[in-house]
Amino acid sequence: MKRAEITTPVVFVHGAFCGGWAFDAFRDPFEAAGFETHAPNLPHHERGADLEQLAQSGLKDYAEAIAHYAGDLRAPPVLVGHSLGGLVVQLVAAKMDVAGLILLAPSAPWGVMPTTLDEHGNNFGLSMLGDYWRRPVPPDYRVARGTTLDRLSREDARRAFARFVPESGRAIREAVQWWTDASMSTQAPVYRIAAPVLGLAGGKDRVNPASTVRRVIGRFPSGQAHFHEFPEMSHWLVGEPEAMDVANFALEWLRAREIAPKPSKAKRRVLSLFGLGERPGA
Repeated sequence: MKRAEITTPVVFVHGAFCGGWAFDAFRDPFEAAGFETHAPNLPHHERGADLEQLAQSGLKDYAEAIAHYAGDLRAPPVLVGHSLGGLVVQLVAAKMDVAGLILLAPSAPWGVMPTTLDEHGNNFGLSMLGDYWRRPVPPDYRVARGTTLDRLSREDARRAFARFVPESGRAIREAVQWWTDASMSTQAPVYRIAAPVLGLAGGKDRVNPASTVRRVIGRFPSGQAHFHEFPEMSHWLVGEPEAMDVANFALEWLRAREIAPKPSKAKRRVLSLFGLGERPGA
């Protein structure tokens, strides 16, 4: 009897203030291509989460949760991370084998310096919040509208923002002001990451600009990592009008590396991390 082929799973990891819902539409082309897809919430990112536990969580906790999730899958997955999630998946790939990394406007790991005035402005804005790293940070519509949801219609921006949740100030500090973190929580040494890497960025992104994403990708050996910029896009690569172009570009990249399966019935799995979030088969 011929042994059934195991399809490479794809795990989508969301960014700050978000949840697995951010990939609701973005994952569709991957399922149409035959992938089994997963979009878990990071710990304490469901509605009504324990905010004290969230405040105590850092990026190592996020990475451990995703590594635990990925370790329960039938095969090493492709990890797709957006923004803060793009940093989380780098931390995971430094700890375990994965089939590939797709970084969508990823936050930079420890040691990668900002390249733009916008990034320095973001750092200054965080500093004005006082000891924000000791508490959960609530989502701010003005900030989200100006930097992340800026290319959506007003109605779509409001709809997306309504699903935002608080974020760990500790995790934000570790990512955005990494030089203040003596424990170097966001170190992701490239020599520990063996998987092929694709970095995608928006040319109008003011959060994680293309120039900084290019610097992140440039850390990897020649041939292992590839970079592509979508000039008209901003930070919300998973939901702007050209989001399907981003998804299809990523799929072509996977096919070129013989990672993509043959087209088959779409499979979607939405599981929880440690009992949090949506239940199997949702």
